[in-house]
Amino acid sequence: MTCNFVRAEQQTPEWKTRYAVRSGVEGTVNEFAHGHGIRRCRYRGQEKAHIQHVLTAIAVNIERLSGLPPAEEPLTSRRPTAFQHYLDQREIPRPKSWRTLGT
Repeated sequence: MTCNFVRAEQQTPEWKTRYAVRSGVEGTVNEFAHGHGIRRCRYRGQEKAHIQHVLTAIAVNIERLSGLPPAEEPLTSRRPTAFQHYLDQREIPRPKSWRTLGT
């Protein structure tokens, strides 16, 4: 295909309709990948991973339907566990939580 043919095709209403659908899907996929860490699964096995993805999608839909903007302020961290306190007292480095690996 030549460049001119492709550009001419991009001006047709059919192409614009298909592209509008694709751009909406691309935005959603980007939100899941970057905003919700969907590339890293917490569970092993295809069935459990599928459940995680479905539940994440439900949560995103609820967030969208609520009409409220996502929380801007960072979540407050929990108090250290007894084991974390033990490691801190002995100056042993703690492994990063799976929750903070993507940040």
